[in-house]
Amino acid sequence: MSTDVAGAPQEGGNANAYLGKVMANSDVAIAGAVVGIVVMMIIPLPTWLLDILLTFNISMALAIVLAVMYTTEPLQFSIFPSLLLIATLFRLGLNISGTRLILLQGDAGEVISSFGQFVVGGNVVVGLIVFAILVIIQFVVITSGAGRVAEVAARFTLDAMPGKQMAIDADLNAGIITDEEARQRRESISKEADFYGAMDGASKFVKGDAIAAVLIVFINLLGGLAVGVFQQGMSFGEAINHFSLLTVGEGLVNQIPALLISTATGIIVTRSVGESNLGEDLARQVVSQPRAMYLTGTVIVLLGFVPGLPLLPFFGIGGVALAVGYALQQGQREEEVRAEQEQTQLAKRPPEPENVAALLPLDPLELEIGYGLVPLVDQDEGGDLLARVAMVRRQMATEMGLSLSPIRIRDNIQLTSHEYAIKIKGVEVARWSLVPGQLLAMNPGTADASLDGQATVEPAFGLPAVWIGEAQREVAEVGGYTVVDPTSLVVTHLSEVIRRHADELLGRQDVRTLLDGLKEAHPAAVEELVPDHMSVGEVQRVLQTLLSEGVPIRDLVTILETLGDKAKLTKEVPILAEYCRQSLSRTICQRFVGPDDVLRAITLDPEVDREVAESVARTEGGSALAMDPGRAAALADAVATQVEAAQAAGAAPVLVCSGATRRHLKSLTQHGLPGLTVLSYHEILPSVRVEPLGVVTIG
Repeated sequence: MSTDVAGAPQEGGNANAYLGKVMANSDVAIAGAVVGIVVMMIIPLPTWLLDILLTFNISMALAIVLAVMYTTEPLQFSIFPSLLLIATLFRLGLNISGTRLILLQGDAGEVISSFGQFVVGGNVVVGLIVFAILVIIQFVVITSGAGRVAEVAARFTLDAMPGKQMAIDADLNAGIITDEEARQRRESISKEADFYGAMDGASKFVKGDAIAAVLIVFINLLGGLAVGVFQQGMSFGEAINHFSLLTVGEGLVNQIPALLISTATGIIVTRSVGESNLGEDLARQVVSQPRAMYLTGTVIVLLGFVPGLPLLPFFGIGGVALAVGYALQQGQREEEVRAEQEQTQLAKRPPEPENVAALLPLDPLELEIGYGLVPLVDQDEGGDLLARVAMVRRQMATEMGLSLSPIRIRDNIQLTSHEYAIKIKGVEVARWSLVPGQLLAMNPGTADASLDGQATVEPAFGLPAVWIGEAQREVAEVGGYTVVDPTSLVVTHLSEVIRRHADELLGRQDVRTLLDGLKEAHPAAVEELVPDHMSVGEVQRVLQTLLSEGVPIRDLVTILETLGDKAKLTKEVPILAEYCRQSLSRTICQRFVGPDDVLRAITLDPEVDREVAESVARTEGGSALAMDPGRAAALADAVATQVEAAQAAGAAPVLVCSGATRRHLKSLTQHGLPGLTVLSYHEILPSVRVEPLGVVTIG
């Protein structure tokens, strides 16, 4: 009697412990068995031991057949190829031991003698015929068919591996399965290929064993005749009768297990994946059609009326088939009546409220495509969009420190044929349309060639571009254009959308996951800050503030250490983000500083900087810019003028100001100049020299 109390004795506990000990020493037992088989071929065995081993051989073969019948898929018996080799070697060892005893002593034990006397009635001719029939069944029917099935299965399995691997990658990228599930499915595919490849070779063991059995019997007949006549002085007839019966008995006692093993081989290579074992599948799929059983019984009963055929067997079996058909028909009718009653009861019940909880969650990031862009996703047609999107996730992790959830890719019939849309939390943020069979040639500002094609504007960076055919590609590239294919265009657009909306994609659970992962390597940085000084939500808002201006958060240790120091002084998220920017000055500067350590940027006139700083007012929600609207508009126009001049000179738009005014100037220019980077002098390394491209002044 088992209980749930810890430490209480449970039924079967001793058996499980014993089984565990046996499993722990199984490697030694198998190694000893293989060595014993080799020794058995060399050292003569006593007849009593040979009887035991022959009985064990029959039992082992029967156990293997039954184990195969109870498997639901081939990989459940993945050790079968190796077991087949050991069983074949064991059987050959018994053949050698039996042959040695027959020729040396004229006595090979009671098992072989009984098979020679009782099974075939002491008739050598009958025994040889039965043995020949068994060999023909094994060699021509079972072994030949099993070998062919194993060969075809191995070939098809290997050919299907790339497609299965790509299907796993597609499900993983689409978020249908997890990384662990993908790993398990890849391992299953690899094991399946190894199994069928091994079975293709192992089937040759069975074929060789059948050939060896014929040769061994033939050699034993000649050898026994020679030993009986020339060494033991028997007459020719006496030698044939004595040694031939033993040889036939030895052949039969080894051929029956061989036939069982061959049958197990055929079953396992022809067994497809199912939900039940072989017996249940046969009962469900063969003896489950009432009409088939009715027709079978009727035909068998009619055959009983044929003159000369025995009436009783045909009537008996036909009647059983008709009875089975009737029972199956009655069972189906009862099932139909029960189903109708259940439907009637369900119809009378009031409708249950629909469970809409599964419809509520939104995917953080979605890429919807029109039906004309499906080939970009279909790997059978050479589409690599799924793999490229997976690379975007890795790229965002290395560049921005942003761990994105799987990006959902789905088709949308509401889009035009070659149109795609990018959604964040169910809301569309970008949409664009491709031209079928065309490449996009973008002018980075230095191209001087003229191209014939449909003019457009590149969606990610707003560059002027032209749709061209493949024939114009070389001309466009020589002329200074950047030519991209449709997949690269979609991936680039997706990457830029992620960068612009990175702060929206960083959820609170994502921050918790980042903190938990960082805690293993840097526990002090996390434990000092969270939850004593800041909550996870406050850390999230700081990280979102950094991401909103394109500042990577990959150096999370530095960010947390800075927050740990400054969170004791203030709780304002914008101010804490400014402290973090100063700590990340090297990371921020490296994007704009050239190899000569020179930062070419627009500077702010000191008087204007002071005016902006004096216009900052404290409110309940924190500090905010309270500048005169007219002066603020004039300042924004002056910044825009300098940015246009810098872009015309080929420089990146960067504005440098004091730390007290940086975030307020960024807020002022956010909508009119979203691509403008605003840096404070505190964020510039001492080794970097600022070279002014212009000075922002207002009258």
